[in-house]
Amino acid sequence: MTSDLITTEPVVIARMLIDRAHAGDPERAADGRPAELVYADRVEAWVQRLAPDASPVLRLAARCQHLERWTVSRDSYPMDRQGYNAWRRSLYRKQSERARELLLEAGLPASDADDVAAWVSKTGLLRDPGTQLLEDAACLVFFEYEIEKFAGDHGDYSKEKFLTILRRIWRKMSDPAQEEALELALPEGIGALLREATETEEQETTP
Repeated sequence: MTSDLITTEPVVIARMLIDRAHAGDPERAADGRPAELVYADRVEAWVQRLAPDASPVLRLAARCQHLERWTVSRDSYPMDRQGYNAWRRSLYRKQSERARELLLEAGLPASDADDVAAWVSKTGLLRDPGTQLLEDAACLVFFEYEIEKFAGDHGDYSKEKFLTILRRIWRKMSDPAQEEALELALPEGIGALLREATETEEQETTP
């Protein structure tokens, strides 16, 4: 730890260390900043919107959602569904371990570092409030900022495949997050697909 951080509060130090790690992302966003730094800002903003009383530690966890994700390329795993799932699992482990490491380096209690690691690793999704809040925020970031590019990059996907992807995302979200998603100003075609996906999902789950 550098000398200028010694007298700083641990939460502030942790944020600086996390953002310093994000700064290493070689990809740049439209504003010229490292892409993962922009992503961290967006996830944290949604966490604060969904839970205005979110603790500082939970906000740190939000900033670790894609911590150093660029260091494990997608093509290092088979380019199929199983390969994708294995890649995602490896990211969850790597990101959670790195988050714990940085929080401990910053001087936060081990219990806080362990909580952040659990949330970032997706432990207890749909059961643990911290994990669920991070997942909700990440899904909303996808809908608000990324889904249009995703659709453009996968123009070869059939309508049914796209609906299946939307339903998978929808099932991971809490009711309040789903309500927020439906309020987003999505491109017309994508908005229509999301509404169709959610309507069929409701039909399938209604007794």
